[in-house]
Formats: sequence, structure tokens, C-alpha cells
Amino acid sequence: MKFKDYYEILGVPKGADADVVKTAYRKLARKYHPDVSKESDAEERFKSVNEAYEVLKDPKKRAAYDELREGGYRPGEEFRPPPNFRQDYEFEGGDGEGFSDFFESLFGRRFGGGGPGGAGGAPRGPRRTRDTRARLPIELERAYEGGRERIQVDGKTLDVNIPRGIEPGRTIRLAGQGSGGGDLLLEIGYRPHARYTVEGRDLILRLPVAPWEAALGATIAVPTLGGSVDLRIPAGTGTGRKLRLKARGLPGETPGDQYVVIEVQAPKPEDDAQREAYEALRDAYPGYDPRRAT
Repeated sequence: MKFKDYYEILGVPKGADADVVKTAYRKLARKYHPDVSKESDAEERFKSVNEAYEVLKDPKKRAAYDELREGGYRPGEEFRPPPNFRQDYEFEGGDGEGFSDFFESLFGRRFGGGGPGGAGGAPRGPRRTRDTRARLPIELERAYEGGRERIQVDGKTLDVNIPRGIEPGRTIRLAGQGSGGGDLLLEIGYRPHARYTVEGRDLILRLPVAPWEAALGATIAVPTLGGSVDLRIPAGTGTGRKLRLKARGLPGETPGDQYVVIEVQAPKPEDDAQREAYEALRDAYPGYDPRRAT
């Protein structure tokens, strides 16, 4: 069976509120209603829209689906439901016709009055086994790029699909890989980075510059997680000034930025010529006192 992206079907972002979801559903339901639409696949699309709305309008089903979706599944990929994922869910009437195998594997089948589980009820599935929780620290570069991360758990080697731009605290579920046959829930964390600090999706980089670069202005190659970029340092820049590289932070629906914090560093004089150069600079600014404003 194939994985379905219900957000993509309704054309709404993951964070869409209930009103946005309802508006999108009504618009698409009118468009693809078999009594109205002339498109050859209208009936199938109408069923998909109804199914997506059945999940996204319900906070409980939506939360369960979101947790599953964060595991890195993509639309159209082969999908096997996690063991014992299905729980008891309530449905608002209907006869259960038209829901896909994907839906029923997660939420059970919707029945009308007199069906299994009673009027409007859902069949009782097996109880969930106990899940195993663990932290998975990853490099910042892996969070930026996404991809596979190989880990060792209880003597087993597992390949974990890391979604691009995943944030700390998010959970990845590995079906059936926990102790006792339950699922393994991996909470993502970032390892400390030698160069960057992280604030949400923004990255902070402290950049040393020479006094003449700060005073006269310069264009400097600055590292980012996506590769080196040229940054213009305006003339007269002082230590602590923060320059922004737009959308150079962690990726997401709204990408983060990278902020470059300037640190002016004066080189130590190593010989008489360099010492004399500093003396000439001092003599050129006889009235300058950097502590005057402090």
C-alpha cells in the first residue's frame, strides 16, 4: 500500500488551523463532486478529499497521523503500518465506504449502525505494546541535509531516515524496533557544533575580521551549512554588529536565517615594522578614545 499525504491532498500546510482545513475541504469537495465534475477521476479525488478531511478535522486522528508523517514517509512510497498503531477512533456517521486501505490500516474502518463496534463505533484493535524511547543526537549538517543515519540499538544496526530540517525535540518512530516488539521512538537532539549556535531555525556564526577590514569595508567568504557565500562588511563595522544571510539557516516551510556576528581582532605586532605601523595608526587618531562611550 502507498503512503498518503493528507495535507498535500487538501493543499494546506501542516500548521493549518481547523478553519483553513474546512475551507479547503469544502472547495475541493464541490470541485470533485461526481454530480458536478466532468473530470474522469472526479470520484476517486472526491473520496481522497473526504478521507483527508476525516483525519485532519479530528485532533486525535490528526495528532496520530502527524507523528507517523514525521517519520519521513513520502507520498507514494511503499508503506507498512507500525505494529499495533491502530487504536479506537470515533467517526461521525457514514457507512465506511470509500476509505482506502491506508486509512483503515491506521484508524480502523467506519461502520454504520448495527455494524461491528456498535452504532458509529470502530472495531477494537489489539492493545499497543510498550514503546521504547531514546535520544538520537545528530550533527547539525545532518539536520540541514537530511538523509540516512546509521545507529546501534540493543546490538542491532538500524538505518534511520532523518527528514531535512528536523528540529530538536521531534520524534522519529521506527515500527517494531523497540524492546518487546514495540516501536522505537527516537527524540532528535543536536550535537554541539564547533562553529554555529542554533536559535530555532536561525544559525549564529561569530566571524573574526581584521581591523582594516572592519574600518575600510571588505567582502569576505563566510561558511554556511549550504556552502561558502560572500558577505559584504560595511566600512566602519564594529565588534558585535550582526549581519544577516537570509534563508541560510535550517530549512523548513519558513527557512531560518544565518546571522554573522562581527568580532574585530587586532593582530599582535611581531617585529619593529609592525610596531611602528601601530604607532603611526595611534598618531593618526590623537583624539580617539574607544572607552569614551562606556
